[in-house]
Amino acid sequence: MSEQEGARTQTASANALPVRLERYAWLSIAAAISTILLKGTAWWMTGSVGLLSDAIESFVNLAGALMALWMLILAATPADDKHAFGHSKAEYFSSAFEGFLILLAAVSIAYTAISRFASPQPLEAVGVGLLVSVAASVINFFTARVLMGAGSRHNSITLEADAHHLMTDVWTSVGVIVGVGLVWLTGWLWLDPAIALLVAANIIWTGWQLMSRSASGLMDAALPVESVEKIEAVLAEYRAQGLGFHALRTRQAGSRTFITLHILVPGQWSVQVGHDWSEQVEARIRSAMPGAHVTTHLEPLEDPVSMHDQGLDRASIL
Repeated sequence: MSEQEGARTQTASANALPVRLERYAWLSIAAAISTILLKGTAWWMTGSVGLLSDAIESFVNLAGALMALWMLILAATPADDKHAFGHSKAEYFSSAFEGFLILLAAVSIAYTAISRFASPQPLEAVGVGLLVSVAASVINFFTARVLMGAGSRHNSITLEADAHHLMTDVWTSVGVIVGVGLVWLTGWLWLDPAIALLVAANIIWTGWQLMSRSASGLMDAALPVESVEKIEAVLAEYRAQGLGFHALRTRQAGSRTFITLHILVPGQWSVQVGHDWSEQVEARIRSAMPGAHVTTHLEPLEDPVSMHDQGLDRASIL
């Protein structure tokens, strides 16, 4: 029974992960406030609409980080009578909200850039302004690396979304810095709003990706092909020993993974023997998919009726 106890301990640890992830949200909040101050200063010093667009996106970062903190706290709430599967799907609301804010920021940036095309303005104190913006980008870069690592380790879409957004912000800042530098060197004022429009387009793409991934999670999309292949590899081991399987279903709910399947065993087996084998299968799947919640259903291998319920809704038996 030690293997079963170890699997239960592993699952319990996975359930506790979202509580510890809150500190990464606080890191993101601190980084967003710092970059808002730095980029706002850079825009105030230069008057560049490109740097303004960069500063506006940092406000989006702050709103997204605050939402991430709230949703991580909610996702860590234990299951209750009304939410038997827990609250881990709350993470998708965070990434969807951040995607929506990104789209709003893009509209604001585009509007400001188009207005600047109509009335170009010279840039001031460009050298110092760019240095301040570079400092803000360095903060975002290292914060994004930390969040990406934590999101990957703990399978948190909230942290991954925040990290991707921050990394996009870094590349956006690089583009803006290069553009403002070119304006400074060439005197072509139209480059500033033109680059701001490119920034807006890039932000729209990022927002769309975040919202699409969130919708996929809320719609209970199956696990990636690589994950399903790991599960199938485990089942192949037991098929070689005479067991059968069907109705394999998988879904991701924030940091939680849910796997259900039917196990076909010889009909003459006792309930205890069948149960012991199902426990083995569940433990092996959890070993291949750490932190997964695995649910199995036993059926007699020889009974044709066992094949009637492979679909989501149990087939009617006439």
